[in-house]
Amino acid sequence: MGRVTERRKVIRIRDGAISTRPDTLVAEEPLEIRLNGKPLAITMRTPGDDFALAAGFLVSEGVFGRADEVQNIVYCAGATGGGPSRSSEAESGGGSNTYNVVDVRTAPGVVLPDITLERNVYTTSSCGLCGKASLDAVRTTARWAIDDGPGTPPVRLEPALLAGLPDRLREAQRVFDRTGGLHAAALFTEDGEMLDVREDVGRHNAVDKLVGRALQRGDLPLSRTILLVSGRASFELAQKAVMAGIPVLAAVSAPSSLAVDLASETGLTLVGFLRGPSMNVYAGEHRIALRAAAAQG
Repeated sequence: MGRVTERRKVIRIRDGAISTRPDTLVAEEPLEIRLNGKPLAITMRTPGDDFALAAGFLVSEGVFGRADEVQNIVYCAGATGGGPSRSSEAESGGGSNTYNVVDVRTAPGVVLPDITLERNVYTTSSCGLCGKASLDAVRTTARWAIDDGPGTPPVRLEPALLAGLPDRLREAQRVFDRTGGLHAAALFTEDGEMLDVREDVGRHNAVDKLVGRALQRGDLPLSRTILLVSGRASFELAQKAVMAGIPVLAAVSAPSSLAVDLASETGLTLVGFLRGPSMNVYAGEHRIALRAAAAQG
């Protein structure tokens, strides 16, 4: 399996002085995701948590919603490999296994969405939608309504709580400290407790790894949680939040217009430009204690 970081020689120029030194870079490798033996998608990702990434990707595609719908996930021989070698993620494997191909097997009785069977997607580390045939192929029907949990009071977030989350995410980015080249996604409770954090060269992959790990633990839907992403909030990230049942998506950068439209349609709370005490609430403002924010101002 590939490493998360790699070393490369770099010529460094600082204040007119030139030196040669090794630099630590984030690794980027392709991962082919197969569903029941058939190629479905290729994504450029940082190696690690590959099974969770594949599972989370298939949650966003509407294939999975419960852990028992996944029969197993295995590594396959790479495209240039010579045989049908397979292993579990914890095993070393052998031969020509590249650890860049995973096959996800659905449990008996799981019905695949028609749209999944018709798609062969190529994704990059910056765009998870490239190669989809039409905008209709982008929208996926969610299993759960975006709500705050049955029989419970609505999620109500103080702006001060949201304001403190980016620093906590940054503190948890261990690989970013060495490379400066990774996106991150973190899951928090409504009280600000960090549940999980993942890093990847692709922002959509980081979210898929979070959601996939939650699926494997049997935690979906992720009601009463906050998803924080280190970059912008694209339509795709908003959709992944909706598909996982996450009621609040916050981003340190800007959302897209389509992300705001989706959030408004589904009831997702969407916060952008979350930087210190400043933030923009684009949708789902009923979950934000706006009077508290006005009082602080």
